[in-house]
Amino acid sequence: MAKVIVDENACIGCGLCVNLCPDVFEMNDSGVAKVKGAECSDANIHEVASQCPVNAISVED
Repeated sequence: MAKVIVDENACIGCGLCVNLCPDVFEMNDSGVAKVKGAECSDANIHEVASQCPVNAISVED
């Protein structure tokens, strides 16, 4: 199972990851993304990570 990591210092809070994969991501109280799960039923997690405009998401296999 892949390990998903969000660099909260780099995240700009655009919400794209949450829109693409709400099973894995949610916005925290500070308005930045955080990981809440590991499996995305809606999309490939690597593709979601590659869509982040500031490269704040990494995936370790």
